Amino acid sequence: MSDALTKFETSGNLPELADMSVGDGCDVPAGRAKRLSRKQKAAIIVRLLLSEGVALKLSDLPETVQTELAHQMSSMRFVDRATLKSVVDEFVDEIEAVGLSFPGGLEGALSLLDGTIGADTAARIRKAQGFSSSADPWATIAGMDPSLMLPILEEESDEVAAVVLSKLKVATSAALLGQIPGPRARKLAYAISLTGGIEPEVVDRIGRAVVDRIAAQPPRAFDEEPVERVGAILNFAPGATRDEVLTGLDEDDAGFAEEVRRAIFTFANIPERIDPRDIPKIMRDVDQAVLITALAGATGPLEPVADFILSALSKRMADQIRDEMTNLGTVKPKDAEAAMNTIITAVRDLEGAGEILLIVGDEA
Repeated sequence: MSDALTKFETSGNLPELADMSVGDGCDVPAGRAKRLSRKQKAAIIVRLLLSEGVALKLSDLPETVQTELAHQMSSMRFVDRATLKSVVDEFVDEIEAVGLSFPGGLEGALSLLDGTIGADTAARIRKAQGFSSSADPWATIAGMDPSLMLPILEEESDEVAAVVLSKLKVATSAALLGQIPGPRARKLAYAISLTGGIEPEVVDRIGRAVVDRIAAQPPRAFDEEPVERVGAILNFAPGATRDEVLTGLDEDDAGFAEEVRRAIFTFANIPERIDPRDIPKIMRDVDQAVLITALAGATGPLEPVADFILSALSKRMADQIRDEMTNLGTVKPKDAEAAMNTIITAVRDLEGAGEILLIVGDEA
């Protein structure tokens, strides 16, 4: 019997259980497994597995099957050992006879194909076929690019945006909140405190509305917004080029230029955009020789940046780095800028991985 339970538990499939939940009959004849309906056999299997501590995810079954199963279990009382063994053996035989199984429904298929077909293709399929009413919309949302949530958080009501933030992973919600202007982010944080009494049906409807809205969006040629693309380019452009481009943007579109400035993150922005407690984590991802070159080259207006970084490190490490900066002597501007860009790349990588959060400009 234990071998049979192990085979079922490791199979990870429930289709056979759903198939067995079809038929009629309520009385369990002693020792006569062949006379049992498939519905009765399913109830026996579920009862046995639960008694053995097996974690069953019956919510994956259609709702009608779940209902039938509950009604069947409520009508049954006792099963003798011979009948139990016969039902388990039959069930395990059915599992072992399955060579390959496919997920049920459109969402199951799209989840299986996740990473092998494009997100735009999946969105068009959902739009053409309609969202499956039996699927969990929040499971679908969890598999989407988090950046797709930004327009929703910025444009929808506080209540809807608060529900979205509450249903996403904590790290994802934190990263999204960090990209929203300060006043709006504070309003959403407060709105989350008001979601305690919201009904599950409302949360489900919000999830479906979010999926529908995202599916209705036309395919995009670029993953990032224009502001982010320009900001990323200027991040690593020489300082003189960056200043010249921003001056030109001020003349053409002052609003766009201001957004680009907020998107730019350079070595000079470290004190105002990074929490001092995150500095040791960043420095662990930077080769010490590169760090020393960057700090030694941080002279003039950039000297406060070097002081900020060193003050966030342990006294022993900071003193050691200062000694090596002195030994290094004068650093060529080109070498210093390359080292600083390496540090900025490390910051961006950690931010992208959700390891650190950049302070929003309005809240610095």
